[in-house]
Amino acid sequence: MKSETTLNYSNDIVQYTELLNLEYMLPQTPIINKSIQILSAAKGNSKPEILCITSYPPRECGIATYSQDLIKSLRSKFEDSFSFSICAVDNGVYSYPGEVKCVLNASDPNSYSELANSINSNPSVGAVMIQHEFGFFHNQEKIFLQFLHSITKPIVIVFHTVLPQPNEEFKMNVRDIASACGSIIVMTNNSAQLLANDYGIPRQKVTVIHHGTHLVQHLDKDSLKEKYGLKGKKVLSTFGLLSSGKSIETTLDSLPAIIKTNPDVAFLVIGKTHPSVVMHEGEQYRESLEKKVKELKLQAHVYFINKYLPLPMLLEYLQLTDIYLFTSKDPNQAVSGTFSYAISCGCPIISTPIPHAKEILGNDSRVFFDFGNTKQLSEAVNRLLYDEQLRVNISLNGLHRMASTAWENAAIAHATLFEKVSDNKISLQYSLPGYNLDHIKKMTSDFGMIQFSKINQPDPSSGYTLDDNARAMIALCRHYELTKDKTDLK
Repeated sequence: MKSETTLNYSNDIVQYTELLNLEYMLPQTPIINKSIQILSAAKGNSKPEILCITSYPPRECGIATYSQDLIKSLRSKFEDSFSFSICAVDNGVYSYPGEVKCVLNASDPNSYSELANSINSNPSVGAVMIQHEFGFFHNQEKIFLQFLHSITKPIVIVFHTVLPQPNEEFKMNVRDIASACGSIIVMTNNSAQLLANDYGIPRQKVTVIHHGTHLVQHLDKDSLKEKYGLKGKKVLSTFGLLSSGKSIETTLDSLPAIIKTNPDVAFLVIGKTHPSVVMHEGEQYRESLEKKVKELKLQAHVYFINKYLPLPMLLEYLQLTDIYLFTSKDPNQAVSGTFSYAISCGCPIISTPIPHAKEILGNDSRVFFDFGNTKQLSEAVNRLLYDEQLRVNISLNGLHRMASTAWENAAIAHATLFEKVSDNKISLQYSLPGYNLDHIKKMTSDFGMIQFSKINQPDPSSGYTLDDNARAMIALCRHYELTKDKTDLK
């Protein structure tokens, strides 16, 4: 076992053979569309409108959650600059919230032309953003391409999957999509490089905007463990819509060696089975995991939380986690939202070396193991569980590295791109957040403002400095001038 933080094991090259659309395929049942003509109703709107075409909750998929988080941040930051409307990509029957203005039935060719006509005839629409995954438009690739070329407004497309070494047909499909769009967003530099080198797409057309992360007000880990019945446990966790690609069995196979050293370990498998997996396979994969748990006599250590958790609860589970395990067996997985959530919550992460993990985590905040290598995984887990200070260091380093990827910063990067592609028809006006003095007050003792905190917890051992207290006094005096809040004086 290496003594440094990075356990970077070499892995065999796995050759990609075929794109699996299963994760994004949904039933081909007819749906009742909201009238696409509703887009035309925005004619007196003085602000330009951005139309986002994407999967969206209550549809349960990673891109739906991603889009909801991004749009929420854009609205919060730029409500005076542009309005945001949503067109949900759907092949099934969902009841959407009012913010979803229309539905694109991805299996109906007529739906594409109706939507394109509505976009083109609506003067308020200043740009169109499309969250793209190949499975969304399965068996409709040519129709989707015609749809892109028929839109007369600027198009920004977000590629959630970029595969290396494509065959000629796949390469031409991606190049055709790219040629119809004014700008392309990817979430890693590796994906941008692949588009340039493997697909021949001009690098200047591609913008890298990292997957957003949440700014979490970190809660006490021990209190959260007690709240969820995990008091005294060393908690390992993983989450996401369950499918065989998650390779949960890798962790299960490594657990006996982990438990031998750490008998108080609990492993949480958080998330229900992916709806498309249920449709095609039922609960076959989950049942195979439950069977393995019994065979390995792990019932006292493995907890299946078979739910699609609301965000606040999910963030609490991640905050009580001692080590987050990312065991995906796909070496070409460009990005993982679950990975980003875990970093937001300060989780030390042990991961397979997917491009997202290698790029986002620096040498001081990453621990890798080879795909499917249970021995390496158990050794890495035991090492981190033994060394609490190392876990703290990895957690803090990860949080520092990810601060720039907060959803608020992702919103700014997207809005800047909208301004560019709209030929300055969109003018950005930032909506500044309200003042929040909670942390300053938390950091202030009867003597003065403490110098440092550990994440958001004051560290009294760090002492006090004159410059910090001078700045704090200036800030509080200015706040009092603006608000006349008498608690500032105290």
